[in-house]
Amino acid sequence: MPEYDLDLVKRMLRGDQDAFERFFEATYPALHRFALARVDFNPDAAAEVAQAAICTAIRKLDTYRGEAALLTWLTTFCRHEIYDYTRHLERRAKVELIEDDPEVRAALESLRSPDAHDLDAALDRGKVASLVQRALDHLSPHYADALEWKYIDGFTVQEIAVRLNVGVKAAESVLTRARRAFRDAFHTLAPEWPNLDPRER
Repeated sequence: MPEYDLDLVKRMLRGDQDAFERFFEATYPALHRFALARVDFNPDAAAEVAQAAICTAIRKLDTYRGEAALLTWLTTFCRHEIYDYTRHLERRAKVELIEDDPEVRAALESLRSPDAHDLDAALDRGKVASLVQRALDHLSPHYADALEWKYIDGFTVQEIAVRLNVGVKAAESVLTRARRAFRDAFHTLAPEWPNLDPRER
């Protein structure tokens, strides 16, 4: 009831720890269920949204006047968090994830040992390797690291995600941007180079 809710809020504003615990126990499960149906039944997303809504509400407790049930008041914040979450997903979806780029792969792999049985190919690969190293030096450290881990050290995207301390999707996004940045840097350093793949020169 609003009267009970208003009393609970007043106690929380006075710093009553028991009131905070009662508040969380009474509202979090309901907010989680409210969010769950609106975030494609993703439990992690629902938990994030519910917790964010509660944190926002706690910062604004002094604005609660008891004109509606506390849970009704909280769902307003929850809707805002769901909206922000959805917008965030839409922005991430606009990033085109490139699984791989053959030319970038060929150029970066040129840093590995050249084929000693083909002198011309080895010399050609050495030229590319020098340009590749310079291009990597122009990138931000986490882009350069991600590309080296992927193409030189042979790490999986999952392993790169762990090293970057991000999720797999975020690691894929980093690799996508790193490939584009590398391609731009390489062509800036060697605009006359017709193709990044020395095997096609």
